[in-house]
Amino acid sequence: MADYATLDELKGRLDWTLDADEERIAQSALEDASDLARHYGRDWDVTNTPRLVRTLVLRACKRFMDNPQGYTQSRAGDETLSWSDEAGGGSGAVHFTTAEQKLLGGIAGSRAALYCAPISAWGPQRKRPVGLVPDEGSNEPIPYFSSDTEPW
Repeated sequence: MADYATLDELKGRLDWTLDADEERIAQSALEDASDLARHYGRDWDVTNTPRLVRTLVLRACKRFMDNPQGYTQSRAGDETLSWSDEAGGGSGAVHFTTAEQKLLGGIAGSRAALYCAPISAWGPQRKRPVGLVPDEGSNEPIPYFSSDTEPW
């Protein structure tokens, strides 16, 4: 499967020139982001991919390339660095934010929604008199706790 964005498009969004090792990582990030876009959206044809999908893939890759280790805290004095997948929302990996995931679902036309559907009975409906039961001895049903004013 082809990626939804190219390495040259990603290079245009970064503030530095990539070396050979960073290019390899960036290419892997593009593959991962494209796979995630297929997961949250759908498998678009690469030649007709919506422009916003390409933008979201590039945004996720840029976010990863800017901070590949997923640092969420840094201190210059004693060189304190810390990171966490829970605090960073997927830090250290290519990921889409919750808003981006919903946007991909909307572009694909798979939004979760509530629908109302009319329901009707099928076939003829027989109305039975309330409170009447069959009688073995005659063909007429007999009243069973039946009253004109109260149901019981």
